[in-house]
Amino acid sequence: MMLMQQTLILNASTEPLTFVPVKRALVLLLKEKAEIVETHVSKRIRTEKKEFPYPLVIRLVHYVEIPRRFRALVSNAVLFARDHHTCQYCGRHKHDLKKKERLTREHVKPISRGGVDTWENVTTACSTCNHKKSDKLPYEARMYPKTTPFEPRYIALVLLSESIDEKQRPYIEPFVKTAFRTCR
Repeated sequence: MMLMQQTLILNASTEPLTFVPVKRALVLLLKEKAEIVETHVSKRIRTEKKEFPYPLVIRLVHYVEIPRRFRALVSNAVLFARDHHTCQYCGRHKHDLKKKERLTREHVKPISRGGVDTWENVTTACSTCNHKKSDKLPYEARMYPKTTPFEPRYIALVLLSESIDEKQRPYIEPFVKTAFRTCR
């Protein structure tokens, strides 16, 4: 059984929480902790004795309190999603980078100069810009991030999936716009 696509989990209030593997979504459904909101039209999950709809979006039956801010160590996956997979210095998207270039975590105030590894001090930079800025402060390198770094809200987790199904998108977009408008 090949379960590649992720299932979007909505809170009981319909606020998106995160993506989980389809197998985990099925467990929540079978334990009656969630209900199906949207399914994949042409896919089904078959076991030896049963057949189930392929869940794209499920909603928890009971409301789960979630943190208003996503307080955790900085992770590159969420950092890059926060910055839309775009270098905050030259403006190139990850798909526009040259063969040996990649996105990196860049400290606006370098750690070697007293900076810390916090959401407010890190930004996404291509390897070329990160190398060019080196351990300089923005004014020394004459390089300033296009956006001010900020700590993302919990909703940033939903941005981690780049393969959002069209049936999942309407459940996410209103919350993503709100999350970024209130964070900056």
